[in-house]
Amino acid sequence: MISKDEIKKYLKEIEVDDLIRNIQIMGDTVMIDMLSHSPAMHEKKRMEVAMQAAFEEKFGKDIHLKLNIIVEVPEKETKKGKNIPKIKNIIAIASGKGGVGKSTVASNLSIALVKMGFKVGLLDADIYGPSIPTMFDAVNEKPISKENKIEPIESYGVKLLSLGFFAGSNQAVVWRGAMASKAIHQLLHDSNWGELDFLLIDLPPGTGDIHLSIVQEVPVTGAVIVSTPQHIALADVKKGLGMFQMPEINVPVLGLIENMAYFTPKELPDNKYYLFGKKGVQKLSESLEIPFLGEIPIIQSIREASDYGRPAVLQDNEIISNIYSNICKKMVQSLVKRNENLPPTEAVRITTMAGCSTQ
Repeated sequence: MISKDEIKKYLKEIEVDDLIRNIQIMGDTVMIDMLSHSPAMHEKKRMEVAMQAAFEEKFGKDIHLKLNIIVEVPEKETKKGKNIPKIKNIIAIASGKGGVGKSTVASNLSIALVKMGFKVGLLDADIYGPSIPTMFDAVNEKPISKENKIEPIESYGVKLLSLGFFAGSNQAVVWRGAMASKAIHQLLHDSNWGELDFLLIDLPPGTGDIHLSIVQEVPVTGAVIVSTPQHIALADVKKGLGMFQMPEINVPVLGLIENMAYFTPKELPDNKYYLFGKKGVQKLSESLEIPFLGEIPIIQSIREASDYGRPAVLQDNEIISNIYSNICKKMVQSLVKRNENLPPTEAVRITTMAGCSTQ
């Protein structure tokens, strides 16, 4: 009969004793639980063949080895992001789907904050479709570098950075997730944002690599989600909410904004035509107990202002300017409550298994 001590001694000789988790002997059969750090089938097979050969050489063919390989892949934690010095609040402006006016809302909210007396920055994180340079009449501007830091472009009192400043207007950005994430890192951490009360981040539509990169790179204080009222848009809003509310991400949602809520013709100022559905976002926010920040009607001057590079909130004493200002005030109120009742956000630590990817 072979003993456990003999087996342990031999396993130490061939330097695999640290991988052994259990040894059992039943007659001429030795059963061993052995650890593998690779889930690959060929690696497990190679380990099995090597152990069978080693046992046969040492103990002969009369001893039968039954090897149970346990796959235990060590956890790998992504690098945790860090705060950006002198920036007090970081707010992500998101949307479940494209075409709902998220960038227009982000632009107007940033200027509304400036009009309230805050120091504001706006990062265009829509790597594949940057529109902020156009909306701020800064398409031809080029950021300069000072002391190895990118200097943001300033327009209407807002500090701006966008990949659109670095890529030509007709140049398509065809990048994989890792390259886009690296660009986001540089725009966030290798830039001289200075002292800001708010940094608004205009996210791409949907959920994906850029969203994950943002919450990993910096502690996002809260998120605002923009949507139109129709059902297909609301379905995507729920997905966006689900992303921010994931335990691994856990970014507080400050509120929802309903864009393109209704249309009122000039000749019929008392009429409201709900072209995309009536109060869909408002009803959703009520059902989910998330603050509703307000509704923005379809007004031609909003589109014209964005195209001309002078956001509509700059139209003093106009209805649309007051609408954006009121929404901005509600957003700030929601932020104050969030900061009073919840601990500061931390950059997300995404834990993955080795060999897997968060991209």
